[in-house]
Amino acid sequence: MTTSMISQPQILTLEEYLAYDDGTDTRYELEDGVLVEMPKESPYNNEITKRLLYELMRLLPLPLIAYNIEIEVHSRQAKCRLPDLLIHSEGSQASVAGSDRSVITLEMLPPLLAIEVVSPGEQNRHRDYRYKHTEYAARGIAEYWIVDPELQQVTICKWLEGKYEDTIVTGEQIISSAVVADWQLTVNQIFQKP
Repeated sequence: MTTSMISQPQILTLEEYLAYDDGTDTRYELEDGVLVEMPKESPYNNEITKRLLYELMRLLPLPLIAYNIEIEVHSRQAKCRLPDLLIHSEGSQASVAGSDRSVITLEMLPPLLAIEVVSPGEQNRHRDYRYKHTEYAARGIAEYWIVDPELQQVTICKWLEGKYEDTIVTGEQIISSAVVADWQLTVNQIFQKP
């Protein structure tokens, strides 16, 4: 009689996650100590991210704008998220300046804004709308933008009294942001196909 073994995923600490290198360019987030492979971005999502980055670069000091930066969030086990774009607070920017790897740990001040461009698939949608929404609020990030190409909408989550209040903007509406006060692009311009 043969018994099949179900292998349990290896549980990593934050330090083990930060040291992890599988020799590929695969991007991972850490969820409750488990590596979760992030999907490859579609060319359309990459265009949206570049458009957002360009607009942010026009409006904010360059050192405050970040991409490919990790944020440790509260969890039972180690958890680290990788937003598409981020706007530093002066405190979070100072904390990572000069470090070998850009990671905002729980001991550091939170950034001002995290932006996620939703990748296709129900699991990705669930992660961005539910889990990251809760995690970024608990982390005290002032704003969280959920940029959804499939629904052609942007959900602006503003931190107020310990939780996010959400506003959905669509069409010719312009994002109202306390972090990026002079934002000019309409939602249609964000999702404009190249």
